[in-house]
Amino acid sequence: MVEIIALDTPTLGDRSYLVTDGEVAFVVDPQRDIDRFLTIVRQRGVRVTDVFETHIHNDYVTGGLALAQATGAAYHVNAADTVSFDRQPITDGDEVQIGPVMRVRALATPGHTFTHLSYVLETPGRPPAVFTGGSLLYGSTGRPDLLGAVHTEELAHAQYASARRLAAELPDDAEIYPTHGFGSFCSATQAQGERSTIGQEKQANPVLTQDEQDYVHALLQGLDDYPAYYAHMMPLNTAGPQAPDLSPPEQAEAPELRRRIESGEWVVDLRTRTAFAAGHVPGTLNFGADGNFVTYLGWLIPWGTPLTLLGDTAEQVAEAQRELVRIGLDRIEAAATGDPHEWSGDTPLESLAVADFADLATVLHHRPVVVLDVRRNQEWASGHLDGAVHIPLHDLLDRLNDVPRGEVWVHCRSGYRASIAASILAAAGRHVVVIDDDIDQATATGAPISAPAQHNTVTR
Repeated sequence: MVEIIALDTPTLGDRSYLVTDGEVAFVVDPQRDIDRFLTIVRQRGVRVTDVFETHIHNDYVTGGLALAQATGAAYHVNAADTVSFDRQPITDGDEVQIGPVMRVRALATPGHTFTHLSYVLETPGRPPAVFTGGSLLYGSTGRPDLLGAVHTEELAHAQYASARRLAAELPDDAEIYPTHGFGSFCSATQAQGERSTIGQEKQANPVLTQDEQDYVHALLQGLDDYPAYYAHMMPLNTAGPQAPDLSPPEQAEAPELRRRIESGEWVVDLRTRTAFAAGHVPGTLNFGADGNFVTYLGWLIPWGTPLTLLGDTAEQVAEAQRELVRIGLDRIEAAATGDPHEWSGDTPLESLAVADFADLATVLHHRPVVVLDVRRNQEWASGHLDGAVHIPLHDLLDRLNDVPRGEVWVHCRSGYRASIAASILAAAGRHVVVIDDDIDQATATGAPISAPAQHNTVTR
């Protein structure tokens, strides 16, 4: 019996797949930390013969080359992709026999990239399975704008044609296994679900229910910003990344931490926003490991900036390190764990004031404060507090001077990004209050909600 094992990376919104007949196996779109795949291989006593890439990834560093080298597998990458390593070139229509019962066929499905491939698994006794990468997702498709605005519309039309090709050439009971779409910014819209088929997508997916112009128009209208670190992923992936070094970073004492902060390095506190607000080392930045820290840290940090991690435990730091190597942040300068008083030494800890939207409503009756909304553009457009200033979190470091003077009350949708923003503002010497509350609670306070044309926006 053929088994398809999904390996989730929820912090990046991606899935990789290991497929085995009990003796041999192949892998599709493996993440950088290949030890996860090697563990499954050992547990099942199977041999990996082939590794397939659906495309040169924009949102993570691949583990494909490293996994192929570690297992002796053939590494299949589109023949049209320009890469700096040896691979087994594959192109539309090529077939690969894997063991006695599994056959994999490549289908050209451009749209997410120009050279994107999907892979159809055909095996006796079960419906076909198609590994669609960033092409046809659950209820959505991969976004077409990651190669630059000049190519976006062309790729959007290509994405439509590719989805239609999959729907035309595969039976309705063909199972779909996408790489993106589970929170990934590579997805045009957020996709949900654990499984789907071609037939189900024909009933619900806009790319298969709308005509081409309506689909392309809606797709382009819905695109929002994506993480800045994406710009570094394709060069890393075409160069042929090796397996990461996950050995623990050196431990740093308080004087070293202070020196690193004062020299402009990033010292990141991985604790929860509640713990950070209660007491933290001055100048540290809060990217809580309990949220989507790797996306936002990778998005905001100037590439190449030395990075030190502070965590509750060595295990928390190790997991953060694993997350970071997946996006190419391999070098952790130092780390410290335990009690923040030990990290601070003779320097007193600082705290952040925390409030909710009801507190904000009360304060605004008595004195003016700056209300800073750090949500993304589409979130802002869906409704926002009257009089709020809008600077998306990913723009904040470049726009600190655009935050009006005075006491700043900062909010996002639920509090996680607000804490990141507050730590940046506090490190810059601003008086800041974190609104740790759900944005839906703002209406319960009677706060007026404005449309985009009626608010106080800061642009440049």
